[in-house]
Amino acid sequence: MRRIILAFLAALALPTAAAAAEGTRVQVKGEIIDTWCYFSGVMGSPDAVVGSAHHTCALWCSAGGIPVGLLAEDGTVYMVLKVGDDAQAAGGDTLLKLAAHTVEADGMLYERDGLNYIVVSDVVSDLDITNKNHDDFGNVPAFSIPNPNK
Repeated sequence: MRRIILAFLAALALPTAAAAAEGTRVQVKGEIIDTWCYFSGVMGSPDAVVGSAHHTCALWCSAGGIPVGLLAEDGTVYMVLKVGDDAQAAGGDTLLKLAAHTVEADGMLYERDGLNYIVVSDVVSDLDITNKNHDDFGNVPAFSIPNPNK
């Protein structure tokens, strides 16, 4: 009886596992972002945590293992799971070189529980940092520098 129940449960899981593995080929243009600061608001509003104003922090977060995202021109955020052959996408050298850059990425889109994930097979174009907003927001937010008088 136990084998029958286990076989039945395994059969139910197969369609779900197969559906989760299917993706859609997409090409997305947008900025490589630091997902922690973008979603948490800890470093400011969404327009302050992108571009040249947030480049240094995006490097620190990526190197520390915070997953990076791809903020598309339409405002959709894709969690980047992998870029090319980089097995450690979140903190890999590939994404450190792309932090805050506007790129056009070709890859596979996976959607689950309202989240978008992308496995980038190729960065078709790298336009460097096109969002030059450091004049408005500064390179390092003032509140992130420790006060020596405290």
